[in-house]
Amino acid sequence: MASVTLSNLFKRFDNTVVAVNDVNLTINDKEFMVLVGPSGCGKTTTMRMIAGLEEVSEGDIHIGDRRVNDLSPKDRDIAMVFQNYALYPHMNVYDNMAFGLKIRKVPKEEIRRRVEEAAKLLGITEYLQRKPKALSGGQRQRVAVGRAIVREPQVFLMDEPLSNLDAQLRVQTRAELIKLHRRLGITTIYVTHDQVEAMTMGDRIAVMKGGIMQQCDTPMEVYNHPANIFVASFIGTPAMNFFPASLRKADGGGYLIDAADFSVAVPVEQESKMKDFVGKDVTFGIRPTDICDGTQKNPIESVPGNTVKSVVEVVEHMGDKVTLYATIGSRQIIAVLDGDYKANEDQQAPLVFDLAKSHLFDAESQKAIY
Repeated sequence: MASVTLSNLFKRFDNTVVAVNDVNLTINDKEFMVLVGPSGCGKTTTMRMIAGLEEVSEGDIHIGDRRVNDLSPKDRDIAMVFQNYALYPHMNVYDNMAFGLKIRKVPKEEIRRRVEEAAKLLGITEYLQRKPKALSGGQRQRVAVGRAIVREPQVFLMDEPLSNLDAQLRVQTRAELIKLHRRLGITTIYVTHDQVEAMTMGDRIAVMKGGIMQQCDTPMEVYNHPANIFVASFIGTPAMNFFPASLRKADGGGYLIDAADFSVAVPVEQESKMKDFVGKDVTFGIRPTDICDGTQKNPIESVPGNTVKSVVEVVEHMGDKVTLYATIGSRQIIAVLDGDYKANEDQQAPLVFDLAKSHLFDAESQKAIY
């Protein structure tokens, strides 16, 4: 096994388009690292440089103690699982899994041992003599993973391996990959645009945008303490609510966030960070799950500094939860409330913010203040 270190990594196309911009990242030995971001953010290009499928424009890649920039893919001791499975249709499952080992002239008995062990681990032993066309999407994905496992590499690279599966199978296979990683303990780098996959699978997640790494930390740290507005908006479902505002001192002490259509108080524990932002434009953020129904008894007491008046637009019943779409003045807000919540269109709906879980960003730099 091995760690992977990216140092000042750049990828330029035609010397004009910067696809990866000064990425610095260390993936620890046995860690499951997820690179996540929207299409075109540079995550797949970063993985392809690690694999040796893209040339590095600038910077260094180390796998373990070896600098691998100039090594061919076959010499980097990595195994990659692709989005489209890339199975040979004319070969059965056994031969698909064994093919890479045969090319490397591994002895037949060793090939058989590795393939049979991987097939047992993945629950596909009974399919070894089938062709890919006789398998379901989930079974083909297991074969693709098995082909990587038999290599016994130092590092797994997985490029959106679940994106071709339906929603239910994606959840099931996601759990299987997590269990598989725990059993094998192989350093894994996983690329996805799906923030739910990132949150549920990664030991750490690295959020990328425009080729730049925005934040890298544990899933809950990224969720609870996003580094900037982009990370806050990208991680979390439904997305965080944002309101342009300004910061001012309150008459009775403390600070108020004035969002024109409403004002809320800055949490007492955050007041020490406010001095440099008084009178400046800020962005107030609150997650839909951190909003309560102001007509019911809640864990958060309703007081003038945390309660706003909204007007109901749409109520979506989801069983144990309700998604409320409402307006505060001219701006829309989304709240996730208890399943027994009832309201009619155009009805007034008081909402209580859990301000201890709220967020404030500098409007100019978009970086988090708290």
